[in-house]
Amino acid sequence: QVQLVESGGGLVQAGGSLRLSCAASGSIFRINAMGWYRQAPGKQRELVAAITSGGSTNYADSVKGRFTISRDNAKNTVYLQMNSLKPEDTAVYYCNAYIVLVTTALATGYWGQGTQVTVSS
Repeated sequence: QVQLVESGGGLVQAGGSLRLSCAASGSIFRINAMGWYRQAPGKQRELVAAITSGGSTNYADSVKGRFTISRDNAKNTVYLQMNSLKPEDTAVYYCNAYIVLVTTALATGYWGQGTQVTVSS
């Protein structure tokens, strides 16, 4: 019923930048909060950044001042601009969204398939 499709990952040198995108499609009535998580090998998945439907944002301390989350509600898309990347940012990045379907009144969490970000030193 709902798909989240991520793009924009890749290999970049330390200090470089990448922009991730995540587009939601399907029987969507409304999208509430959207966010980006990441999971490095051998570690738990962690929140990187989140944004509400009204545009309020929240960031992990490790990315504050370097990453910026934004969204285009008309396109059902969330973005993550990542600057000054460090090798420790290497991980699979997952998009997450709480979506209300046209057939229900409840928001349900959905995940994208993940996109690899690798930062070389």
